[in-house]
Amino acid sequence: MNAIKKMEKQSGFRLFLLILPLLMLVFVFSYMPLYGWIYAFFNYKPGKALFACEFVGLDNFKMMFADSYAVKNIVRVMKNTFGMSFLGILTSVLPMGFAILLSEIKNKPFRKFVQTSVTIPNFISWVLVYSIAYVMFSVNDGFVNRMLVSMGILDQGVNFLASPNHVWLTMTAWGLWKGLGWNAIMYIAALTSIDDELYEAAKIDGAGRFQLIRHITVPGLLPTFFVLLILSIANLLNNGMEQYYIFQNAMNKESIEVLDLYVYNQGMVGYNYSFSTAVSMLKSVVSIVLLFFANTTSRLVRGESVF
Repeated sequence: MNAIKKMEKQSGFRLFLLILPLLMLVFVFSYMPLYGWIYAFFNYKPGKALFACEFVGLDNFKMMFADSYAVKNIVRVMKNTFGMSFLGILTSVLPMGFAILLSEIKNKPFRKFVQTSVTIPNFISWVLVYSIAYVMFSVNDGFVNRMLVSMGILDQGVNFLASPNHVWLTMTAWGLWKGLGWNAIMYIAALTSIDDELYEAAKIDGAGRFQLIRHITVPGLLPTFFVLLILSIANLLNNGMEQYYIFQNAMNKESIEVLDLYVYNQGMVGYNYSFSTAVSMLKSVVSIVLLFFANTTSRLVRGESVF
Protein backbone atom coordinates (compact mmCIF):
# COMPACT_ATOMS: atom_id res chain seq x y z
CA MET A 1 0.00 0.00 0.00
CA ASN A 2 2.83 2.38 0.86
CA ALA A 3 4.47 1.67 -2.49
CA ILE A 4 1.21 2.39 -4.32
CA LYS A 5 0.73 5.70 -2.46
CA LYS A 6 4.33 6.66 -3.23
CA MET A 7 3.79 5.96 -6.93
CA GLU A 8 0.57 8.02 -6.93
CA LYS A 9 2.38 10.95 -5.32
CA GLN A 10 5.18 10.74 -7.87
CA SER A 11 2.67 10.59 -10.71
CA GLY A 12 0.79 13.60 -9.33
CA PHE A 13 4.02 15.56 -8.95
CA ARG A 14 4.98 14.80 -12.54
CA LEU A 15 1.59 15.99 -13.76
CA PHE A 16 2.06 19.18 -11.76
CA LEU A 17 5.45 19.73 -13.42
CA LEU A 18 3.78 19.30 -16.82
CA ILE A 19 1.22 22.05 -16.17
CA LEU A 20 3.68 24.32 -14.30
CA PRO A 21 4.73 26.22 -17.48
CA LEU A 22 1.05 26.88 -18.24
CA LEU A 23 0.45 28.10 -14.69
CA MET A 24 3.41 30.44 -15.04
CA LEU A 25 2.01 31.83 -18.29
CA VAL A 26 -1.37 32.40 -16.65
CA PHE A 27 0.33 34.19 -13.76
CA VAL A 28 2.42 36.40 -16.06
CA PHE A 29 -0.34 37.36 -18.48
CA SER A 30 -3.44 37.26 -16.25
CA TYR A 31 -2.35 38.15 -12.71
CA MET A 32 0.71 40.37 -13.02
CA PRO A 33 -1.20 42.99 -15.08
CA LEU A 34 -3.57 43.41 -12.12
CA TYR A 35 -0.88 45.66 -10.66
CA GLY A 36 -2.20 48.27 -13.10
CA TRP A 37 -5.38 48.55 -11.03
CA ILE A 38 -3.48 50.89 -8.76
CA TYR A 39 -3.91 53.62 -11.41
CA ALA A 40 -7.59 53.84 -10.47
CA PHE A 41 -6.66 55.36 -7.10
CA PHE A 42 -4.52 58.17 -8.55
CA ASN A 43 -5.17 61.14 -10.81
CA TYR A 44 -2.61 59.85 -13.27
CA LYS A 45 -1.09 62.24 -15.79
CA PRO A 46 0.94 60.79 -18.69
CA GLY A 47 4.61 61.62 -18.44
CA LYS A 48 4.67 61.77 -14.65
CA ALA A 49 5.64 59.00 -12.26
CA LEU A 50 2.58 57.31 -10.79
CA PHE A 51 3.40 58.11 -7.16
CA ALA A 52 4.15 61.71 -8.13
CA CYS A 53 0.48 62.07 -9.16
CA GLU A 54 -2.29 63.05 -6.75
CA PHE A 55 -3.78 60.20 -4.72
CA VAL A 56 -7.58 60.47 -5.05
CA GLY A 57 -8.70 57.24 -3.36
CA LEU A 58 -12.16 56.19 -4.50
CA ASP A 59 -12.99 59.40 -6.38
CA ASN A 60 -12.84 57.72 -9.78
CA PHE A 61 -15.29 55.06 -8.59
CA LYS A 62 -17.63 57.68 -7.15
CA MET A 63 -17.57 59.54 -10.46
CA MET A 64 -19.25 56.59 -12.16
CA PHE A 65 -22.33 57.12 -9.97
CA ALA A 66 -22.16 60.84 -9.08
CA ASP A 67 -21.34 62.53 -12.38
CA SER A 68 -24.55 62.75 -14.45
CA TYR A 69 -22.71 62.71 -17.78
CA ALA A 70 -20.66 59.67 -16.77
CA VAL A 71 -23.78 57.89 -15.48
CA LYS A 72 -25.62 58.56 -18.73
CA ASN A 73 -22.75 57.19 -20.80
CA ILE A 74 -22.27 54.12 -18.61
CA VAL A 75 -26.00 53.31 -18.76
CA ARG A 76 -25.88 53.61 -22.56
CA VAL A 77 -22.76 51.47 -22.79
CA MET A 78 -24.15 48.83 -20.44
CA LYS A 79 -27.34 48.69 -22.49
CA ASN A 80 -25.30 48.02 -25.64
CA THR A 81 -23.11 45.49 -23.84
CA PHE A 82 -25.94 43.46 -22.33
CA GLY A 83 -28.01 43.68 -25.52
CA MET A 84 -25.32 42.24 -27.76
CA SER A 85 -24.23 39.72 -25.13
CA PHE A 86 -27.78 38.38 -24.77
CA LEU A 87 -28.06 38.10 -28.54
CA GLY A 88 -24.80 36.15 -28.46
CA ILE A 89 -26.21 33.82 -25.79
CA LEU A 90 -29.44 33.32 -27.76
CA THR A 91 -27.41 32.29 -30.81
CA SER A 92 -25.03 30.09 -28.79
CA VAL A 93 -27.18 27.07 -29.61
CA LEU A 94 -26.37 27.43 -33.33
CA PRO A 95 -22.82 25.95 -33.09
CA MET A 96 -24.31 22.86 -31.43
CA GLY A 97 -26.91 22.61 -34.17
CA PHE A 98 -24.23 23.02 -36.83
CA ALA A 99 -22.14 20.26 -35.23
CA ILE A 100 -25.16 17.92 -35.22
CA LEU A 101 -25.97 18.66 -38.87
CA LEU A 102 -22.31 18.22 -39.78
CA SER A 103 -22.20 14.81 -38.10
CA GLU A 104 -25.16 13.71 -40.21
CA ILE A 105 -23.20 14.20 -43.44
CA LYS A 106 -22.09 10.71 -44.42
CA ASN A 107 -19.72 11.77 -47.19
CA LYS A 108 -16.46 12.34 -45.26
CA PRO A 109 -14.61 14.45 -47.88
CA PHE A 110 -17.62 16.75 -48.25
CA ARG A 111 -18.05 16.94 -44.45
CA LYS A 112 -14.41 17.96 -44.01
CA PHE A 113 -14.78 20.55 -46.79
CA VAL A 114 -17.85 22.09 -45.11
CA GLN A 115 -16.21 22.14 -41.67
CA THR A 116 -13.02 23.71 -43.02
CA SER A 117 -14.93 26.31 -45.04
CA VAL A 118 -17.00 27.40 -42.05
CA THR A 119 -14.00 27.43 -39.66
CA ILE A 120 -11.65 29.49 -41.87
CA PRO A 121 -13.37 32.86 -41.09
CA ASN A 122 -12.28 32.49 -37.45
CA PHE A 123 -8.68 33.03 -38.57
CA ILE A 124 -9.49 36.18 -40.55
CA SER A 125 -8.73 39.42 -38.70
CA TRP A 126 -11.54 41.86 -38.03
CA VAL A 127 -9.81 44.37 -40.31
CA LEU A 128 -10.27 41.98 -43.24
CA VAL A 129 -13.83 41.26 -42.14
CA TYR A 130 -14.57 44.99 -42.28
CA SER A 131 -12.96 45.08 -45.73
CA ILE A 132 -15.39 42.39 -46.84
CA ALA A 133 -18.27 44.32 -45.29
CA TYR A 134 -17.14 47.51 -47.05
CA VAL A 135 -16.96 45.77 -50.42
CA MET A 136 -20.43 44.36 -49.86
CA PHE A 137 -22.28 47.28 -48.21
CA SER A 138 -20.49 50.58 -48.95
CA VAL A 139 -22.72 53.37 -50.28
CA ASN A 140 -21.36 53.91 -53.77
CA ASP A 141 -19.34 50.84 -54.71
CA GLY A 142 -20.90 48.17 -52.50
CA PHE A 143 -22.17 45.07 -54.29
CA VAL A 144 -25.48 45.03 -52.38
CA ASN A 145 -26.24 48.71 -53.02
CA ARG A 146 -25.37 48.48 -56.70
CA MET A 147 -27.57 45.42 -57.11
CA LEU A 148 -30.54 46.99 -55.28
CA VAL A 149 -30.25 50.22 -57.28
CA SER A 150 -29.91 48.38 -60.61
CA MET A 151 -33.02 46.31 -59.77
CA GLY A 152 -34.96 49.49 -58.98
CA ILE A 153 -35.57 48.54 -55.35
CA LEU A 154 -33.66 51.63 -54.13
CA ASP A 155 -33.30 55.04 -55.75
CA GLN A 156 -29.88 55.54 -54.20
CA GLY A 157 -27.44 53.59 -52.08
CA VAL A 158 -27.99 53.18 -48.34
CA ASN A 159 -25.05 53.63 -45.96
CA PHE A 160 -25.52 50.33 -44.14
CA LEU A 161 -22.17 50.52 -42.31
CA ALA A 162 -22.86 53.96 -40.83
CA SER A 163 -26.51 53.38 -39.92
CA PRO A 164 -27.23 53.12 -36.17
CA ASN A 165 -30.30 50.99 -36.93
CA HIS A 166 -30.04 47.26 -36.23
CA VAL A 167 -26.37 47.55 -35.17
CA TRP A 168 -26.84 44.87 -32.51
CA LEU A 169 -28.20 42.42 -35.07
CA THR A 170 -25.51 43.12 -37.66
CA MET A 171 -22.71 42.79 -35.11
CA THR A 172 -24.20 39.51 -33.89
CA ALA A 173 -24.47 38.28 -37.48
CA TRP A 174 -20.84 39.13 -38.27
CA GLY A 175 -19.67 37.49 -35.05
CA LEU A 176 -21.73 34.40 -35.80
CA TRP A 177 -20.36 34.15 -39.34
CA LYS A 178 -16.81 34.47 -38.06
CA GLY A 179 -17.02 32.11 -35.09
CA LEU A 180 -19.64 29.47 -35.98
CA GLY A 181 -17.22 26.83 -37.20
CA TRP A 182 -14.69 27.42 -34.45
CA ASN A 183 -17.30 27.30 -31.68
CA ALA A 184 -18.67 24.06 -33.09
CA ILE A 185 -15.32 22.27 -32.65
CA MET A 186 -16.00 21.52 -28.97
CA TYR A 187 -19.37 20.01 -29.84
CA ILE A 188 -17.80 17.95 -32.62
CA ALA A 189 -15.28 16.64 -30.09
CA ALA A 190 -18.10 15.89 -27.62
CA LEU A 191 -19.90 13.87 -30.30
CA THR A 192 -17.01 11.41 -30.38
CA SER A 193 -17.56 10.61 -26.68
CA ILE A 194 -21.12 9.38 -27.26
CA ASP A 195 -21.19 5.58 -27.23
CA ASP A 196 -21.96 4.14 -30.69
CA GLU A 197 -23.76 1.23 -29.02
CA LEU A 198 -26.53 3.63 -28.02
CA TYR A 199 -27.18 4.41 -31.67
CA GLU A 200 -27.07 0.75 -32.64
CA ALA A 201 -29.52 -0.23 -29.91
CA ALA A 202 -31.88 2.59 -30.87
CA LYS A 203 -31.76 1.59 -34.54
CA ILE A 204 -32.63 -1.98 -33.63
CA ASP A 205 -35.65 -0.63 -31.72
CA GLY A 206 -36.74 1.18 -34.87
CA ALA A 207 -35.56 4.74 -34.12
CA GLY A 208 -35.22 7.02 -37.14
CA ARG A 209 -32.55 9.66 -37.78
CA PHE A 210 -34.41 12.50 -36.06
CA GLN A 211 -35.25 10.30 -33.09
CA LEU A 212 -31.56 9.42 -32.73
CA ILE A 213 -30.69 13.11 -32.73
CA ARG A 214 -33.43 14.00 -30.25
CA HIS A 215 -32.93 11.19 -27.74
CA ILE A 216 -29.18 10.47 -27.98
CA THR A 217 -27.18 13.19 -29.72
CA VAL A 218 -28.77 16.25 -28.10
CA PRO A 219 -28.71 14.82 -24.52
CA GLY A 220 -25.09 13.84 -25.09
CA LEU A 221 -24.16 17.40 -26.05
CA LEU A 222 -26.17 19.22 -23.37
CA PRO A 223 -23.47 18.99 -20.63
CA THR A 224 -20.99 20.71 -22.97
CA PHE A 225 -23.62 23.29 -23.91
CA PHE A 226 -24.39 24.17 -20.29
CA VAL A 227 -20.70 24.52 -19.37
CA LEU A 228 -20.20 26.93 -22.27
CA LEU A 229 -23.44 28.71 -21.34
CA ILE A 230 -22.19 29.29 -17.79
CA LEU A 231 -18.94 30.72 -19.13
CA SER A 232 -20.90 32.92 -21.55
CA ILE A 233 -23.01 34.33 -18.72
CA ALA A 234 -19.86 35.05 -16.75
CA ASN A 235 -18.53 36.93 -19.79
CA LEU A 236 -21.63 39.07 -20.36
CA LEU A 237 -19.54 42.22 -19.92
CA ASN A 238 -16.57 40.94 -21.92
CA ASN A 239 -17.63 41.48 -25.50
CA GLY A 240 -14.12 42.37 -26.56
CA MET A 241 -13.45 45.54 -28.52
CA GLU A 242 -11.78 44.58 -31.81
CA GLN A 243 -14.99 43.99 -33.75
CA TYR A 244 -16.74 47.09 -32.42
CA TYR A 245 -13.64 49.28 -32.75
CA ILE A 246 -13.33 48.37 -36.44
CA PHE A 247 -17.02 48.91 -37.24
CA GLN A 248 -17.34 52.05 -35.09
CA ASN A 249 -17.91 55.43 -36.72
CA ALA A 250 -19.41 58.77 -35.78
CA MET A 251 -22.89 57.75 -36.95
CA ASN A 252 -23.27 54.46 -35.06
CA LYS A 253 -21.07 55.11 -32.02
CA GLU A 254 -24.03 55.57 -29.68
CA SER A 255 -25.35 52.09 -30.47
CA ILE A 256 -22.14 50.11 -31.01
CA GLU A 257 -19.97 51.26 -28.08
CA VAL A 258 -19.74 48.37 -25.61
CA LEU A 259 -18.00 48.46 -22.23
CA ASP A 260 -14.57 47.32 -23.43
CA LEU A 261 -14.62 49.87 -26.24
CA TYR A 262 -15.78 52.55 -23.81
CA VAL A 263 -12.83 51.79 -21.53
CA TYR A 264 -10.49 52.06 -24.52
CA ASN A 265 -12.05 55.33 -25.71
CA GLN A 266 -11.87 56.85 -22.23
CA GLY A 267 -8.30 55.75 -21.56
CA MET A 268 -6.40 55.69 -24.83
CA VAL A 269 -8.41 58.27 -26.79
CA GLY A 270 -9.57 60.57 -23.98
CA TYR A 271 -6.38 60.16 -21.88
CA ASN A 272 -8.53 59.55 -18.80
CA TYR A 273 -6.49 56.55 -17.68
CA SER A 274 -7.52 56.51 -14.03
CA PHE A 275 -11.27 56.61 -14.69
CA SER A 276 -11.06 53.95 -17.41
CA THR A 277 -9.10 51.71 -15.03
CA ALA A 278 -11.80 52.11 -12.38
CA VAL A 279 -14.51 51.15 -14.89
CA SER A 280 -12.47 48.13 -15.95
CA MET A 281 -12.06 47.04 -12.32
CA LEU A 282 -15.80 47.26 -11.73
CA LYS A 283 -16.38 45.17 -14.87
CA SER A 284 -14.07 42.44 -13.55
CA VAL A 285 -15.85 42.34 -10.19
CA VAL A 286 -19.28 42.11 -11.85
CA SER A 287 -18.02 39.32 -14.14
CA ILE A 288 -16.84 37.29 -11.14
CA VAL A 289 -20.23 37.77 -9.45
CA LEU A 290 -22.03 36.65 -12.62
CA LEU A 291 -19.80 33.56 -12.85
CA PHE A 292 -20.63 32.46 -9.29
CA PHE A 293 -24.32 33.25 -9.84
CA ALA A 294 -24.49 31.16 -13.03
CA ASN A 295 -22.51 28.34 -11.43
CA THR A 296 -24.74 28.27 -8.32
CA THR A 297 -27.91 28.38 -10.44
CA SER A 298 -26.65 25.46 -12.53
CA ARG A 299 -25.90 23.45 -9.37
CA LEU A 300 -29.39 24.08 -7.98
CA VAL A 301 -31.28 23.46 -11.23
CA ARG A 302 -29.26 20.71 -12.89
CA GLY A 303 -27.24 19.32 -9.97
CA GLU A 304 -24.05 20.01 -11.92
CA SER A 305 -21.65 22.93 -12.01
CA VAL A 306 -18.29 23.96 -13.40
CA PHE A 307 -16.62 24.13 -9.97
